[in-house]
Amino acid sequence: MADEPISISPTDDQAGLEEQLVAYLDGELDDDCARRVEALLAGHPKAREQLARLERTWSLLDGLDRPQVEETFTRTTIEMVALQEEAELSRRRAQAPRRRVRRWVIGGVGLLAAVLAGFLAVAGFWPEPDRQFLRDLPLLEDYDELNQIEDADFLQMLYDQGLFVKDAPDEG
Repeated sequence: MADEPISISPTDDQAGLEEQLVAYLDGELDDDCARRVEALLAGHPKAREQLARLERTWSLLDGLDRPQVEETFTRTTIEMVALQEEAELSRRRAQAPRRRVRRWVIGGVGLLAAVLAGFLAVAGFWPEPDRQFLRDLPLLEDYDELNQIEDADFLQMLYDQGLFVKDAPDEG
């Protein structure tokens, strides 16, 4: 964001102006952007005041003592990170067989569900070849007797008289 062209005036938002001034103080701007900030500072006293406040803050920060960190601090920090990563790696290795088994179980259940769905789909839509045979079974049982009859009018007369008990019309 520090390399973007500056189009900030003192009437723009304060945070954007401050961001550009901080980038100017840190030397993060290219020459063109730095010239624009300098032109802004030359024409706007409020921008110069804000820059002066930021410079004072920087000088106060420079006056603070820098903490001294011993080599043991760095070494122990790296060791702690290494131990945490080793523990995480051990945990992942311990969970790997369970994850593998879980994947196989889920795959097996999915396969079983697919087979069951396929079976039910085939059973529901596949025509049953014995259905017609079962419907015609009474006729086939009496086939020898019915084969002796020469015309269907005689059978119709027998049916009308109620001689076919299984197929007799319901009365009543």
